[in-house]
Amino acid sequence: MEFNTRLLHGRAVRKYADGATLPQISQVSAFQYDSAREQDEVFHHKAAGFAYSRVANPTVAAFEQRINEMEGGNAAIACSSGMSAVTLSLLNMLCAGDEIIAGGGLYGGTIDLLEDLTKFDIVTRYVAHMTPEEIEPCINERTRVIYGEVISNPSLEIMDVRAVADFAHAHGLVLIVDSTTATPYLVHPISLGADVVVHSTTKYINGSGNSIGGVIIDSARFPWDFDRYRALDGYRSFGKLAYTVRLRTDIWENMGGCMAPMSAFLNVIGLETLGLRMKQICRNAEELASALAEIPDIIVNHPSLPDSPGHDLAGKQFKGKGGGILTIRVGSRERAYAVIDHLRYAVRATSLGDTRTLVIHPASTLYIRSTEQQKQIAGVFEDTIRISVGIEDAVDLIEDFTDAIQSTK
Repeated sequence: MEFNTRLLHGRAVRKYADGATLPQISQVSAFQYDSAREQDEVFHHKAAGFAYSRVANPTVAAFEQRINEMEGGNAAIACSSGMSAVTLSLLNMLCAGDEIIAGGGLYGGTIDLLEDLTKFDIVTRYVAHMTPEEIEPCINERTRVIYGEVISNPSLEIMDVRAVADFAHAHGLVLIVDSTTATPYLVHPISLGADVVVHSTTKYINGSGNSIGGVIIDSARFPWDFDRYRALDGYRSFGKLAYTVRLRTDIWENMGGCMAPMSAFLNVIGLETLGLRMKQICRNAEELASALAEIPDIIVNHPSLPDSPGHDLAGKQFKGKGGGILTIRVGSRERAYAVIDHLRYAVRATSLGDTRTLVIHPASTLYIRSTEQQKQIAGVFEDTIRISVGIEDAVDLIEDFTDAIQSTK
């Protein structure tokens, strides 16, 4: 099946209760059993069933199965937020003294999290660009994971997932990628060698800005060295499934970062139109970027533009599509504010991946706790405006942004 057909008719799409075409919302905390023995077997994972919604829920499970199929993983675990997914994906395999190598252009919230982890003696070493050449000097005996975004936000640097995965595996290291801004529509990182994929489902997967969520997808392909990855030592008997089993039955369950049933239901609805939305969003972003690039006194960045650093890799890895985010630099913070305030259709909001076009000034919002060096690596300058393109008609967006820019010269 092709992408849109698989979203609606894939193996993970069940015949839901009472003939419903969507999973029912199991908005409950607990589930009853016919006998104590049946309850015992479910709690000990000897029989299928649900014990408590923090541990497992039918609506959440339906979403997990569908996103797992779209990413080509072995198992998916849905979380309360994208940041919860990032946190648990790392803590599931790390102990005090372990180190992470990460791209310097990460989302500001992820950088803040990695700074928090230093208090638990988990250190992150940053590289300006996620390439084997820059990563290699940072590897030492404590390195356990390489972490990066497939399309960094907002610098829009594209990771060569295949190259980084092959390099990581040659050094016995795990590769975790955040594919929020790419989505399964553009790329399947597991097929390129990534070991674990995380998403903030709040963004493109949900698509309508109506719920918070995250998801972790495990490939179950990494050959774990349990002496090296001490956090997984108690799960040796599960082999390559150790990461999933510990995540599901230990740290995810114990930390309580579960997705709410209603959020899972809304994510299922959003997932079904992901292909249609992303097709329009990517086309709009390309047309808007191309039109704004004709304006002489601003700088436009989008992978579809020939002079973009990620242009060639986007052509190879994303089949020519550049994603739904672009940035413009307009000369000063004051002009950036003026451009944003002049827009009629774009919404001034923090998120991205909505049906509506969203704009934000990253330097004064998302990166307020970052150093100047971190901001520069992330592509965040005082005059940067991040644009998350929506599904409006491109001609209206082009007119709106062109007018705003030209009116603020």
